[in-house]
Amino acid sequence: MDTRAFIDRIHNRSVTVGIIGQGYVGLPLALVFEEAGFPVRGFDLDPKKIAALERGESYIKHIGSARVKAAVDRGRFTATTDFDGLSDCDAILICVPTPLGRHREPDLSYIHNTAREIAKRLRPGQLIVLESTTYPGTTDEEVRPILEETGLTCPADFLLAFSPEREDPGNERFNTRTIPKVVGGVTPESTEAAVALYGAAVDKVVAVSSARVAESCKLLENVYRSVNIALVNELKVTFDRMGIDVWEVIEAAKTKPFGFTPFYPGPGLGGHCIPLDPFYLSWKASEYGMWTRFIELAGEVNTSMPRYVVGKVMSALNEQGKSLKGARVLVLGLSYKENIDDDRESPSYELIEMLEEAGAHVDYCDPYFPEARPGRHHDVRLKSVPCTAEAFQGFDALLVSTAHSQFKEPALYKGVGLVIDSRNIVKPSPEGPLRVVKA
Repeated sequence: MDTRAFIDRIHNRSVTVGIIGQGYVGLPLALVFEEAGFPVRGFDLDPKKIAALERGESYIKHIGSARVKAAVDRGRFTATTDFDGLSDCDAILICVPTPLGRHREPDLSYIHNTAREIAKRLRPGQLIVLESTTYPGTTDEEVRPILEETGLTCPADFLLAFSPEREDPGNERFNTRTIPKVVGGVTPESTEAAVALYGAAVDKVVAVSSARVAESCKLLENVYRSVNIALVNELKVTFDRMGIDVWEVIEAAKTKPFGFTPFYPGPGLGGHCIPLDPFYLSWKASEYGMWTRFIELAGEVNTSMPRYVVGKVMSALNEQGKSLKGARVLVLGLSYKENIDDDRESPSYELIEMLEEAGAHVDYCDPYFPEARPGRHHDVRLKSVPCTAEAFQGFDALLVSTAHSQFKEPALYKGVGLVIDSRNIVKPSPEGPLRVVKA
């Protein structure tokens, strides 16, 4: 493959970029490339998403419909469920899920199936980049062999690289274009071409020596967060026994201008990255006879948080002479993070199910989810309660699971008897609840 000629085509924007997966990673990436002047094709198996994109509508809150419509109206962005269009794409970026199996083992079926779909249409002169988070060696050892079953080889016929997605939905400081992009190819030519491609659309590209380094980079980022969140979650439980407010402790520690980065406790981990990705590394490490004890311990602490929070609800109700069984409990928030419409791996679902198993009558309130949608592991089949003081007053206890801005209004809790707050957002107020218990 003539890498120099390919890079020249990148510079003159004659490279067509295909992006497989039009979700929280793929759609913003498609828009960034289109806005940089590239013709872009979005591919997804969900016909509802494709239909929305064809109408110029966004199904992700922090990506406005106006932005999607502008891309469609300019004529450079199209979306389809027909994967035969991959043969017309010069660069193909893979943005598909990488979930865990029942026993916390990596599930690479989406990557493998996607690679096979690409292989059916693979032609000389294409660049393939995997963005889905995975364990080191996936691009080299699993994607490359599938593509080379065609008889085409890398780098002679096509190029292959890994560039981890770093999306942070709802982050007002950083977005797809401004977050530095780490890129590592399976060959030097692959790295060079991928760096040129991303460099034409994002502000900063960081080249590394291999796809394995790029894969490991993303895992380190998420292991770092998982371990530190586990630390503050463990300290939350410990300090609670001592009668100390962990939130006040963190605020005090933040005043140190060096050597400390604040992390915050919660009701459990959510999102597609932190609850899942560390286990990709621990699984792969076992292949080399290594046991990643920090990762496993962090996972143990973080996955115990929903049960701890439910225990706090039970204790708080007991202190008011009520049983959890038969109590009306309202969970505030389905999103895993504040002010976004993303409920992937949200601990709220586990909280709802645990409370129901204990005999409580559970509802939820979330302005971003009028109706709870079924997921891979949960299907609660509930509709949101109105976000009003009048609606809240009908419950024995409110459990704050997500720190949405709407839930920070003191007047919302007027007349409410009990709030169990796992996010430290309900402040004492004359208009507030009679009692707040931090969890």
